[in-house]
Amino acid sequence: MIPMVDLKRQYAEIKEEVLREIDGVLESSRYILGRKVEEFEKRVAAYHGVKDAVGVNSGTDALNLALKSLGVGEGDEVITTPFTFFATVEAIIYQGARPVFVDIDPLTLNMAPGLIEEAVTDRTRAILPVHLFGLPADMEQILDIANKYDLLVVEDAAQAFGATYRGQKVGSFGDAGCFSFYPSKNLGAYGDGGMIVTDRDSLGSKVRSLRNHGSVGGYLHGRIGMNSRLDELQAAVLLVKLKRIDIYNQKRREKAALYNSLLSDLVACPVEPEGYLHVYHQYTIRTPLRERVAEALKKEGVSSVVYYPLPLHLQDALKNLGYREGDFPEAEKAAREVLSLPIYPELEDSDVEKIAGIIRRVFS
Repeated sequence: MIPMVDLKRQYAEIKEEVLREIDGVLESSRYILGRKVEEFEKRVAAYHGVKDAVGVNSGTDALNLALKSLGVGEGDEVITTPFTFFATVEAIIYQGARPVFVDIDPLTLNMAPGLIEEAVTDRTRAILPVHLFGLPADMEQILDIANKYDLLVVEDAAQAFGATYRGQKVGSFGDAGCFSFYPSKNLGAYGDGGMIVTDRDSLGSKVRSLRNHGSVGGYLHGRIGMNSRLDELQAAVLLVKLKRIDIYNQKRREKAALYNSLLSDLVACPVEPEGYLHVYHQYTIRTPLRERVAEALKKEGVSSVVYYPLPLHLQDALKNLGYREGDFPEAEKAAREVLSLPIYPELEDSDVEKIAGIIRRVFS
C-alpha cells in the first residue's frame, strides 16, 4: 500500500530527537504556554521575516483569531475562494461576516486576482487568499487591490509553510498569515496546532490575549476570548521538524518534478509560474478520467484523494449565502477533475514511477 502520507517513516528518522524533546517537556512539568512555545514562536517569526508569531490550537483558530483581532465583524464582507477547505469560510462566518466568493484560475486553482475587484462593495472589509496545495496566490495583484480599496489581507497559508512568492515567504505579505500544523501538513505536529504571523505591532498582543480567554494577566480579562493555546509538547515536536522544513519541502519538489516528467503528456499537472516556489502539500492532477484513474490506483494499493469534491458555494451548510450551480464554473469544473496523488519527503522514486505507470495504463 502506498499511502497519501507516511508519518511513520518520518518519525523513524527523527524519533530519538523527538523523544528527547518530549521528555524535556515532561521533566519541566510546564505544558501550556511555556518556553518551547515561546522559542517556536520566535523561530517561526524569524523564518518568515516578520515581527511576531503566535501559536494557537489549530489552523482554523488561526484564521478565526486573526480576523477577530483585526476587527472583522457583523455586516462585513470578506472576499475569498470557493475552492478550498471549509475552515477558510468558517472563520469568516464566526465573525458574523459574509463570505463573498470569486472564481479560481483554472491553471493555479487559486483565486483569480482579475476577478476580485468586481466583487468589492462598500461593505468589503478584507480579502482572504488561500495558497492552495502549497502554491502561492498572486499576492502582488491582491495587495494592489487591497491598497486601492483600503482592505485588510489575511493569508490562509495552512497548506504552504515555506512557500515563497518572488522570494518572500507566504504569510508575511498581508496583515496576518495563518498556518496549520495538522499532522499531515508539510510542517506537522503530533496533534492539532496553528500559528498567526504578522508585522503589525499590536496584532500579536491581541491574539495572545484572545487565545487565553481574553486575559490581560492575573485573572483579569479585557475582552471575551477563547481557549486556543499551542501546547508545549506540540511546540517541542515542531521545533525538531522546523530545522528540517526546507529539506522536507525540497524533497517534495523533487517528487513533484518526477511526477511532472512522467505524467504531463497525459493529465494537467500542477503549475509553478515564474517567481513562485510551490511546496506541494498536495500533488494534484486534473483529468476528466478522474474516477477511472482513482479506481485503477485503488486496485493496485495506491491511495488518492479528491481535494475538493464540492466547491464551498454549493455546500449545504452555506445555502443561505444564495449561490447556485454555475456561479463559479472554473471551481465547479476543477471539483469534477482534481485528484491528489501520494507525496511526502520519504516517498521513493520507484513509488512515483509505479503510480505514474498505473495512470499511464488507464490512458493506453
